[in-house]
Amino acid sequence: MTLTPSASTAVDAAPASASAPAGFRTTSPGRPSRPTSTYSALLAQVREAGLLERRRRFYVATFIVLVLCLAAAVAGVVLLDDSWLQLLVAAGLGIVFTQFAFLAHETSHRQVFESGPVSERLGRLLASGVVGMSYAWWMTKHTRHHGNPNTVGKDPDIAPGVVVFLETDAAEKTGAARWLTARQGWAFFPLLLLEGIALHLTSIRTLVTPGKVDGRWLELALIGARSVVYVGLLVWLLEPLMALAFLGVQLGVFGFYMGASFAPNHKGMAIIPEGERVDFLSKQVLTSRNVGSSRLMSHALGGLNFQIEHHLFPNMARPHLRRASVLVKEHCAQHGIPYTETTLLQSWGIVVAYLNRVGLAAGGDPFDCPAASQLRPR
Repeated sequence: MTLTPSASTAVDAAPASASAPAGFRTTSPGRPSRPTSTYSALLAQVREAGLLERRRRFYVATFIVLVLCLAAAVAGVVLLDDSWLQLLVAAGLGIVFTQFAFLAHETSHRQVFESGPVSERLGRLLASGVVGMSYAWWMTKHTRHHGNPNTVGKDPDIAPGVVVFLETDAAEKTGAARWLTARQGWAFFPLLLLEGIALHLTSIRTLVTPGKVDGRWLELALIGARSVVYVGLLVWLLEPLMALAFLGVQLGVFGFYMGASFAPNHKGMAIIPEGERVDFLSKQVLTSRNVGSSRLMSHALGGLNFQIEHHLFPNMARPHLRRASVLVKEHCAQHGIPYTETTLLQSWGIVVAYLNRVGLAAGGDPFDCPAASQLRPR
C-alpha cells in the first residue's frame, strides 16, 4: 500500500477540530482554506492537460463490445439447451450486466456526453432497461455519496443495514443481528452473493412507494419489459430447475461483482464526524482509496480503481483517469495530503479487517466459536 505522509498542519487552513480525523483540514464559514484554493489550481492543471475532454469513441466501442457479449450469452442459452454449462453462461451474463452498470454510472456522471438531458436519458435506459435497476433511486443515493463521502449522517453508503460501518450502529444491534455484526467482516463477501437481489428489490420498492421519483413510470415500464423478456426467455428455453439455477447464478455473480468493485473505494478509510466542515480536496482524497492502476484493472472495475480522481473530477472520462492520477499524486505530495492506493486483494483484506473491527462493538469476538465459548472457564 502506498500512502503519502501528511503534514501535521496545513498552512492557511482553519484550525483542525478535535473530532476531525487526522489529516483533515476543517473550514470555517466565510474563511476560504488553502486546500480549497489548491484544488482550483489542480483543476486548472487537469483542464489544461485536456483531461476533461470527452472520449466518446472509447464509450461507443465499449458499448458495442458489451452488446456483442450480451448477444453471445443469449446465443449460448439457445444452443446449450439444458446442459449445466448454462451456468457458465449465467456467470458470464452477470459480468456483462455489471459492465453495463459501470457504463450507466459513467454516463450519469456526464463522462460520455456533455448534455445533462442526453446523459440522463441514456443512463436511465442502460440502468433500468438493461441492468434492471432504478436510475432515479441510484442517482439520488449516489449524488449524496459524492457530495459527502464517509460523512456520518450524510453518506447513505455508510448508513446501517445488514452490514454496519460505524461502531455506534454496531452497538445497537441485538439478537441474531448482533451475532452476525460481530463477524460481519468474514460474512461480507458471502453476503454480496445476495446483493444483486437486494439491488433489484430496492429499486422496485422505491418505484412503487409514494413520493417524488423522477421518471417513475418510465422506469417501471423499462424494468417490467426487461424482466418479462429475460425471465420469459429462460422459462421458454430451459427446464424450470435449470431456469431457476441460471437466474440464481447470474444474480449472485452480478451482486458479488458490483459489491466487490465498489466496496474497496471507501470502506476502511477515514470517517468524517457528523457536523464537521471539511474542505473539498481533503474530503474527497482522504476518504477514498485507489485500487491498482493497470489498464486491465480499469476495464475490470469500470474506472472505479481510480476512485480519488473520480471523486475529484466526476465527469472525467475513464481513459483520462490514469494520467490524472499522476498530477493528483504530485499535488498531494506537494501539499502534504495523504494519497492512498493498494492492490485489489489488499483492499479486500482492509475491508474485512475494518468491518470486523467495527463489529466488535456489537460484543463478542469474530473468531469465537459459540460452542467453545460455553465451555470456556469463567
